[in-house]
Amino acid sequence: MAESDNIVVETAEKIFADLADPQTINNDKKDSWQAPLWQALSEAGLPLAWVPDDLGGSGASLADGFALLNAAGRFAVAVPLAETMLAGWLLAQAKIASPEGEMTVLPASPKDRITLDADGALSGRARGVPFAKAAKHFAVLAQGKDGAVVALVDAGKARIESGLNVGYDHSDTVTLDKIQPVTVKPAPKGFEQTHLMLMGGVARSLQIAGALESMLDISVRYSNERVAFEKKISKFQAVQHNLARLAGESAAALAAATSAADAIANAKAFDDEVYLEAASAKIRCAEAAEKGGSIAHQVHGAIGFTMEHILHRYSLRALAWRDDFGSESHWAVELGKLVAKRGADELWPLVASR
Repeated sequence: MAESDNIVVETAEKIFADLADPQTINNDKKDSWQAPLWQALSEAGLPLAWVPDDLGGSGASLADGFALLNAAGRFAVAVPLAETMLAGWLLAQAKIASPEGEMTVLPASPKDRITLDADGALSGRARGVPFAKAAKHFAVLAQGKDGAVVALVDAGKARIESGLNVGYDHSDTVTLDKIQPVTVKPAPKGFEQTHLMLMGGVARSLQIAGALESMLDISVRYSNERVAFEKKISKFQAVQHNLARLAGESAAALAAATSAADAIANAKAFDDEVYLEAASAKIRCAEAAEKGGSIAHQVHGAIGFTMEHILHRYSLRALAWRDDFGSESHWAVELGKLVAKRGADELWPLVASR
C-alpha cells in the first residue's frame, strides 16, 4: 500500500499533500489547517467511504478504505477520518444512514459496555474514545435485552470529559446517561463488540504501519543530511544498523496490517481466520510502534524530540494508536485463549493457508 493503486488512495494522497503537510501543520499553532482539510476530505466522500450509496456514503470497498487508512497514517493525519469511517461502517451494518460531519464510535475499548434500557435509552461509559470532543454524532454498539443493537447518537446530548493521548489528540471519556438515540436498529445476527474491536484494531494497525513508513523515510533523509566528524552519519555502521532495524520493523508492521486488512476484505464473516489475522496484526504493529519510534529518535538524537521537528508527530501518534480498540497485551491474552480453546493443530491450517 506504499504506492497508490486506486483512485481512492490517489485522491486522498493529493488532499493530504496539499492540505496536511506535516511541517506546515507543525508550525500552525492555531490549527487553521483542520477545517480546509476536513472540507476537502468530505467533498471527496472519503470519511464515508465505507458507507453504501443508498445510506449516504461513497460505497467504496473495504480494501479501498483500508488503503486510505494506511495513506492517512503516512501523513499522521490528526482529524477523525478513521473514526468517521469506522462509525459509518458500524451504522451501515444496521442499515442506518450516516449523517454529515465528524463521527466516532462507542465503545473504543473491549472492556467498556453500553446498554439499551427497556425504554429505548442508552446508558454506559466509554473511555479513551478518540476525537469524541470533535464529533457531531456517535455510532454506538450497545447491548439490549434481545441482543446487540447499533444506534446513532447526537454527541451534544452526552457528557464528555476531555482527555489527551500521548500524541496530544483527544482521547475522551463519554458518559451516556439515559440518552435517547436519534436512531436505533438491531445489529446483524451474530455481530458483537469483538468484531468492532477487531475492525478498529486493523484500522489502527494500518495507520501505525503508515506512520512507520514515514518515520523510516524521515530518518534516512536526516542521516544523509546530518554531518558528524566530517562525514554523513549514514556512513557510520551503528546508524546503518539502526536504520536496517527500523526498516525491518516498518516492513513487519506493513505485512501484518495489510494481511489482516486483506483477510477482512475477503471474508464473509468475522471467523477464526479473521480473528487470528486481526489480533496478530494489532500485536505486531503495536510492538513495531514502540521499537520503531525508539530507533527513529535514536537516529535523530535530541532534535527529534523538539516541537519544531515533525518526527514526534508520527512516533507519538503511533504509540497512542497502540491502545485504541484493545492494546497488544489484551489481544495477546485473547489470542492465547483462542489457541487454548481450539488447539494449535486446528488453527495452524488457517495460518498456513495465508
